[in-house]
Amino acid sequence: MDTTHIETVIIGAGQAGLATGYHLRRRGRPFVILDANARIGDNWRRQWDSLKLYSPAKYDSLPGMAFPAKRWAFPGKDDVGDYLETYARTFELPVRLETRVLALDRDGDRFRVRTDRGTWTCDNVVVATGTFGRTPNVPAIAGQLSPSILQLHSSEYRRPGQLRDGPVLVVGASHSGCDIAFEVAASRPTILAGRDCGEIPPRLEAPVMHLIFPMLLFAWKHVVTRRTPIGRKEMDEIRHHGGPMLRVKRADLTERGVERVTSRIEEVRDGLPVVAGEPREVANVVWATGFRQTFDWIHLPVFDEGGWPREMRGVVSEAEGLFFCGLSFQYAFSSMLLSGAGRDAALVVDRIVSRMKRAARLSPAS
Repeated sequence: MDTTHIETVIIGAGQAGLATGYHLRRRGRPFVILDANARIGDNWRRQWDSLKLYSPAKYDSLPGMAFPAKRWAFPGKDDVGDYLETYARTFELPVRLETRVLALDRDGDRFRVRTDRGTWTCDNVVVATGTFGRTPNVPAIAGQLSPSILQLHSSEYRRPGQLRDGPVLVVGASHSGCDIAFEVAASRPTILAGRDCGEIPPRLEAPVMHLIFPMLLFAWKHVVTRRTPIGRKEMDEIRHHGGPMLRVKRADLTERGVERVTSRIEEVRDGLPVVAGEPREVANVVWATGFRQTFDWIHLPVFDEGGWPREMRGVVSEAEGLFFCGLSFQYAFSSMLLSGAGRDAALVVDRIVSRMKRAARLSPAS
C-alpha cells in the first residue's frame, strides 16, 4: 500500500479527536483524522438505548459550536453522535473513516502509522481513542459461569429485551452499572454487586441544579485536577474504580427492589456466581466492569505498569511528538466531559504548533 506523509495524524474521531482537529485547523496546520467507524459518532450510537448525558446541553459543546438542544435538556446518545458528525462537517475536518490503525512505530525522527488502508508517516501523532479504552474489562471468572447464563458486557447491553427471562446480576456499581440495574429491575429481579462509589445527591433534572451545576463544573475544571491533592486522589479512584452515581440514586435502586451487595464477585460454584457467600440462580450477568486501556498497537515504551501512558496533560516527554487527548483525568475531572475536551485539545495543539515552529527555525533550509 502507498505511504503518505502529513504533519500530524490524529487517531480517533470522537470528541477529543475532533476538538484537536478544530484547533489545528484554526492554527493552519495540516493534519488527518483516522477512525475505524463507518460514521462519525458511532461509538456513542452503540451505547445502551436509554443513555443520556449527565451534563445539560449548555455544557456539552465542543469549541466553536453550541450543542443544538435546549440549554437544560440532557441529550441522548444518538443526539451526541449526530452532533459530532455535524461538527466535523461544519468545520470541514479531514476524517478518514473505516480506517483502522494497526500499529504506531518510530520512523527515525518521525512516526509511522500503519492502517488497513495504507501507511502514514508524520511528525506528530495524537492518540484520541477514548477516555477509558475500548477493551471490555471482564473478570476471568466469567469463563466459569454456566453456559445457560447470558453474559453481556455493558458495552454490549442495549435494552432489557436482550436479556433472558429470570434474575439479573449486574456487576459494577459505578454510574453505568447503576443505570442499567435500575432499568432492568423494572421487569426482572435484579442484584447489583460492587463497591459503593458514592453519589451526587441532587437530581440532575432538579431546578436547584441550575445553581449547583456551574459550581460543580468550576470545581471539576479548576480544583479537581492533577495539580491538587484532591484531584490526584480522585484521578486514582476514577481511573481504577469508576465514578459516583449520577442520575440514579441509592433510593431509586431501593424503591425499584434492586438487591444491593457491596462485596466483589470473585467465585463461581457449580456454574453459578457466588454473591455474598451464596451461589445465586441468575439467568443473566451484565458486566459493568469498565474497560482496559489497550495500547499494544503502540510500539513505544511510554506506558506505566497499569497500561496508562506516562504523560502530563497529554504531552509525552519521553517521545517528543507523541500526544494523547481524551484520557480520563488528562488534566482534571472535566477531561471526561464534552465541555472538557476543548481545553485539553487546545493545549496539545499549542505544543504541536510550538514544536513545528521550533523545528522550522532549526532546519538548515530555513
